[in-house]
Amino acid sequence: MSNFEFLKKNEIFKSFANASIEAEQALQNNAVTSIIMSRRALEIAVKWLYANDKTLEMPYQNNLSSLVHTINFKNIVNEEIRKGIVFIIKKGNSVVHTDKSVTRDETILVLKCLFAFMKLIYFNYDENYEDIKFDISKLPKSTEENLKKEKREELEKQLKEQNQKLEETLRENDELRKQLTKERERKQKSKDFKLTDLSEFETRKRFIDFDLKDAGWDFKENITKELEVNGMKNTKGIGYVDYVLFGKNGLPLAVVEAKRTSKNPHEGKQQASLYADCLEEKYGQRPFIYYTNGIENYFWDNIDYPERKVQGFHTQEELQRLINRRKARKNLDNIFINTNITDRPYQMEAIKRTCEAFEQKHRKALLVMATGTGKTRTAISLVDVLTGKDWIQNILFLADRTELIKQAEKNFVKMLPDLSCCNLLNSKDNPEASRVIFSTYQTMINAIDKTKSEGGKNLFTQGYFDLIIVDEAHRSIYKKYQAIFDYYDSLVVGLTATPRNDVDKNTYEFFELENNVPTYAYEYQEAIDDGYLVDYHNIKTSTEFLERGIKYNKLKDEEKEQIEELLENDEETPEEIESSAINTWLFNKDTIKKILETLMTKGLKVEGGDKLRKNNNFCKKS
Repeated sequence: MSNFEFLKKNEIFKSFANASIEAEQALQNNAVTSIIMSRRALEIAVKWLYANDKTLEMPYQNNLSSLVHTINFKNIVNEEIRKGIVFIIKKGNSVVHTDKSVTRDETILVLKCLFAFMKLIYFNYDENYEDIKFDISKLPKSTEENLKKEKREELEKQLKEQNQKLEETLRENDELRKQLTKERERKQKSKDFKLTDLSEFETRKRFIDFDLKDAGWDFKENITKELEVNGMKNTKGIGYVDYVLFGKNGLPLAVVEAKRTSKNPHEGKQQASLYADCLEEKYGQRPFIYYTNGIENYFWDNIDYPERKVQGFHTQEELQRLINRRKARKNLDNIFINTNITDRPYQMEAIKRTCEAFEQKHRKALLVMATGTGKTRTAISLVDVLTGKDWIQNILFLADRTELIKQAEKNFVKMLPDLSCCNLLNSKDNPEASRVIFSTYQTMINAIDKTKSEGGKNLFTQGYFDLIIVDEAHRSIYKKYQAIFDYYDSLVVGLTATPRNDVDKNTYEFFELENNVPTYAYEYQEAIDDGYLVDYHNIKTSTEFLERGIKYNKLKDEEKEQIEELLENDEETPEEIESSAINTWLFNKDTIKKILETLMTKGLKVEGGDKLRKNNNFCKKS
């Protein structure tokens, strides 16, 4: 019997039921094969979810990592199970391209994480759900055989080919989607789902160990477990730190307190702070603080910032950079603004307000500036100030369109020629050797997992960027691209002319600000009053077609045929279509042509009248 036998009771689970059973049975061959096949079973199940739950929409990329990081997926799959999913993905990725052996215990944890996810699917979508538990005694005995790298990669290739054929069978069935979604929503309201398989403290500590290794930490070189410290406020004056992370100079960079609870990692906060006190007393350097329950991780520098939730652990290099910055960075009260970049009073004020916000321990700032007032120039000047004061080193510039990225890179190169730049979309430059990275959201999501350093490790780790600049910040910071901002631990500056305060898309809430109170605002009317912009005026144009509508009996025969083709699904062709209903009924090429001709004739021109000026409704005053 298999731990995954329950999936075979329902025909709709057939595709990933067999894959899960095969992953478990593969343990008798070797642990590596079982892990690789577990990741395959996970991918099939995740894609089944996207095909069968109507709240899930396939994102721009259908790779496994992208699918499990969408907002709607997170709403369906709780944090603890999702942590196990990420563990399967990362563990699977790590074993494919190496010769390193893995233990039976590691493989069992992968299978338990897979079981927890399959159990959730069973609970959500099967009306005959019965509670089940993972039974280690059902697992087959495993051999000590270690699969060679070439065989691992060949297995991975074979499984991908099988998956592609299988995915073709996961066609969307609208009626089934409605039924399954309704069943899941009903089950979620009941809150009867009990997860016990990942709740043991030892399981959670394995997550912590794996996350530390994933960030490049080595338990033989720079991590000490259960380190004894003196000076604790207890009867013995002694304490034992769960983990201490050391720098290359032998000084402590961070303490990690692993709390023995499945609910609240904050209970370890004060204990971790006392450990940091003891280490600071001994080494003369105050370490940063992590406290975690293995599922949620919090990072706290109780010198500079309040605690904040993070995805995992910073690398040794990143923590050392943060430690060094405590002494190196200079106060932002008195700053020098290069007037060759920004010389307008409102631009300088925007930079000063942002610096004030950062000095006051805010990590996000929102600049609301009218189109045409130089938001990108302001951002460039801000980067110049912050790099000069040693606040930032690596910068990410994000926008949702390729053209915006090209324009921004061109301006940065022109105005800050000493700052190396790299456009991830089409540049052959080495991003590892660049200080400013330019990217669209789509490219960056992909680059997080795929861009490697010269040493073969992930380049864009969670603490790699010190500042993220978000152009057109009202558009793409929500939902499917939220994962970027959840992942990176950095300062963030948003640029927009039109912030939003919708319930589900609130720009102010994203930047942790009160509604309608940005860090700095310089809006359209103010720019007009100050003489930096000129107001627009409308040019009205129309056609007889738009004003009077369509009378069928006055049309030419060929025009009647066109109308009949457009309305072929209607029982009868109307004798008259009023002007107000025209756009509802049909799309008229001549109308669009007329509007474009008016724009080209009456629009403002540049370059000797050969080119239409950009942003006709927000033109700068000459």
